Amino acid sequence: MTSPTDIAHHYAEIGEVMLHYVTAGSGPPVVLIHGWPQTWYEWRHTIAALAPRYTVIAPDMRGLGDSSRPLGGYDKRTVGNDIWRLVTEHLGHRRFLLVGHDWGGPTAFAIAAAHPDAVEKLVVVDVVIPGDGGDFSQGGRRWHHQFHMTPDLPEALTQGRERLYLQWFYQTFAYRPGAIGEADLEEFARTYSQPGAMRAGFAFYRAIGEDAKANAALLATGFRLPMPVLAIGGCSSYPHARGRGSEPEQSMRRVATNVRGVVIPECGHFVPEEQPEALNRLLLEFFAE
Repeated sequence: MTSPTDIAHHYAEIGEVMLHYVTAGSGPPVVLIHGWPQTWYEWRHTIAALAPRYTVIAPDMRGLGDSSRPLGGYDKRTVGNDIWRLVTEHLGHRRFLLVGHDWGGPTAFAIAAAHPDAVEKLVVVDVVIPGDGGDFSQGGRRWHHQFHMTPDLPEALTQGRERLYLQWFYQTFAYRPGAIGEADLEEFARTYSQPGAMRAGFAFYRAIGEDAKANAALLATGFRLPMPVLAIGGCSSYPHARGRGSEPEQSMRRVATNVRGVVIPECGHFVPEEQPEALNRLLLEFFAE
């Protein structure tokens, strides 16, 4: 297994942003893109499982983790282009496997849509794609989408309470609330309590309209992702957790031509930490096919 000492931390200047990213292992490249309210650290169990066979690259998206926090550029095409440039221009990988959880999923979709020949296979974990024709916010049940899109108020109400606010999500959106423990909470709170981090996180949501419009326009041309896609959802949803169940598969079938769907039992939204063994097995099997 990969230990923390086997994970190397790096920084790369990518245009207006300084991206922090970690690497581990050797072999074909796999890029892991985290979501909100998390960082590369959400993949710690997956990195350990993939590193013996793959070169794992896990960046902090712009504005989050230990990456820099530009005032703009949080539409997923721009966020995805940061990662595309990191992987191809900076690290020199022409083709790679790609995995995205939460906001990492729409970001991964943007990368795959812009560079379909470079993405060998795509995995989307417990998220749907804005603008695909479905209901991104589940009829308002994902209340925080609208709250985070509200100008200024979320920053004012969460300032100095970042740890408390994040902890609510880790507990409420998970079927196994203990999957993100105290040490993990401290690591996430360390970065999200830094100046500008919560503002940047909310900016991911404030770009939903732009994301949806861009994706809908692309899909209206008849474009669909050509590479094999694995769509994974957490089984348990309201009132006990916030997994999306079969919604990721339904979404990806609207935007891709070769889709397989899996719903992981006893799991909410935070799949990489709630059911790492099941997720890692699915990834290894899918990549090996």
